[in-house]
Amino acid sequence: MGILESFFARIGAPFVKMYEKIGDFGRFVEFQVGLIPLYFTRPHRIREFFQQMDSIGIGTLGVILLTALFTGMVEAIQLYHGFHQFNAENFMGYTIFVSISRELGPVFAALMLTSRAISAMAAELGTMRVTEQIDAIETLAVDSKKYLIIPRILATTISLPLLVIVFDFVGNVSAYLISTEALGVNPVSYRNLIQQYLEFGDIGTGILKAFVFGYLVSSIGTYLGYIARGGARGVGQATTAAVVYSAITIFAANYFLSSLFLFLDW
Repeated sequence: MGILESFFARIGAPFVKMYEKIGDFGRFVEFQVGLIPLYFTRPHRIREFFQQMDSIGIGTLGVILLTALFTGMVEAIQLYHGFHQFNAENFMGYTIFVSISRELGPVFAALMLTSRAISAMAAELGTMRVTEQIDAIETLAVDSKKYLIIPRILATTISLPLLVIVFDFVGNVSAYLISTEALGVNPVSYRNLIQQYLEFGDIGTGILKAFVFGYLVSSIGTYLGYIARGGARGVGQATTAAVVYSAITIFAANYFLSSLFLFLDW
């Protein structure tokens, strides 16, 4: 009988975990719905908001600059290898600009922000939860969600589009310099084709994606940190889950947003 129970337990374990994940998602949605009224009620915690802007936005700027620099350089080298075979090097400029502005910029910037800021966000809130600091805040009649979570979500949602603009600029400039100075592409043709074919949607879609990515990853990071349990191990698990779930969410959301923009012909 013990063997039979063990057999069915092994079969049923994946389904139990699946239902647990569905329940976690339901609690996450409920958590987000409960936050909506807090965005419009006083006090608005402006000081905490700017502190998070500094921590999240300025704190992530360095890794964004480095990532954008090498992304643009690698993009130029790889595209040159393919375009050179068809004597179409002049089209590299617009192709690189679109690929960075529409896809690489928002996705890479969101991933870097996740690894740098969202992980720290989940760890900080998780530590506050397991050390009962959040309980102490609520004991003082302060809404812990409004004090700890809302400023982080708003700061991330606003910071990421700004970081994407920086990423696009640095990535395209580095690609231009490598293409024209190192690979011998005609700089005039490089610039002219960008000016000729560039549309607002080539820049705007990446920035809109950044707003969505920023809100999603900050919501995931704050939620998992806020509900962390189980001491140091629970904080570590919450931090790891925040990074993994945020990365998966970025790629999934990027697909659906790209499909939507294609349907809308943006």
